[in-house]
Amino acid sequence: MIGYVTLGTNRFEEAAAFYDALLAELGAARTMQGESFIAWAGGDAPGISIILPEDGEPATAGNGSMIGLVLDSPQAVDALHARALALGAADAGAPGRRSEHFYAAYFRDLDGHKYLLYCTR
Repeated sequence: MIGYVTLGTNRFEEAAAFYDALLAELGAARTMQGESFIAWAGGDAPGISIILPEDGEPATAGNGSMIGLVLDSPQAVDALHARALALGAADAGAPGRRSEHFYAAYFRDLDGHKYLLYCTR
């Protein structure tokens, strides 16, 4: 249902490097780019893009907004969470079981956008 998600950034070059490295872990690569945006995709999964806001105002992270990335195992959740933190993301919830069949971790990217990494095993 979701084709892609676009996130505003105030740190375009740093965000580009962050997402190049992080999304490569999921097999995604840049598919489009221009002076003010870059889009990544991989396989049949929804894509992610960053953009400098068109109105020239600062980008802000949505309060209560979150992007969930589904992974295939708790080990993959642990590894991608660790990679995000190593790339400069902020921990927003350590990896762990949230319920019997839901394993998750949370982080905020360089601009404060919140991510959920999860698997349902």
